[in-house]
Amino acid sequence: MQGGTLRTYVNEAKKHYDVVLIDCIGIWGRMHKDYLEQYHPAQYNDLILSGRLWTYLADLNEQAQKRMNRLINQMKAAENITEELKVHDPMAWVGTMNNIRNRAEEIVRSEIIYH
Repeated sequence: MQGGTLRTYVNEAKKHYDVVLIDCIGIWGRMHKDYLEQYHPAQYNDLILSGRLWTYLADLNEQAQKRMNRLINQMKAAENITEELKVHDPMAWVGTMNNIRNRAEEIVRSEIIYH
């Protein structure tokens, strides 16, 4: 396991231990887990008791990351952000890419994480 954090959870329904690689749920999965715990405890408990929480969060993380990448690529194309700009004006490229990334993150949060 390369740099992962292993946690062991007792699955009472199946009478065995579930070992989960926490890093597989990623940042988006962790954010959604916190959101579920705080604002939707019934759904959170249902996912825990059914043993589906970690796969649900890993799937959500993958969907959110794919959406983020797609948004960034679309925004780069719409704003004509190219490697040529990166070479000729790196500071403008970095500032624009940070702006694009921040907007994409906000969209992912509102559409997937806090929905």
